[in-house]
Amino acid sequence: MSKGLLKTKSYAFAIRIVKLSQYLQSEKKEFVLSKQVLRSGTAIGALQREAEFGQSKADFISKMSISLKEANETEFWLCLLKDTGYIEQNLFDSLCSDCKELIAMLVATVKTAKK
Repeated sequence: MSKGLLKTKSYAFAIRIVKLSQYLQSEKKEFVLSKQVLRSGTAIGALQREAEFGQSKADFISKMSISLKEANETEFWLCLLKDTGYIEQNLFDSLCSDCKELIAMLVATVKTAKK
């Protein structure tokens, strides 16, 4: 797996999360959860960008691990949004699938970096 693929997928996911947040605020008038999912969902890629220029291998691993934590948190917010009726099942399935893919990629990246 290349870092470029992870970078591309996390950026595309961040765009989807921004659009989700805009939808939640404009159509559902939901402002608290939308900001939570926006923060964690966009942090995934932002932390990877920080990791690219980490000061050390340990710094790289730390940033990527935090990115993984943000991805896990984003999955929580997506589940909560679905279970409270703010997003439909099909939108949830699509977003959650992308989020789980990022989680798997981040787990692999952190494991590889720790070797």
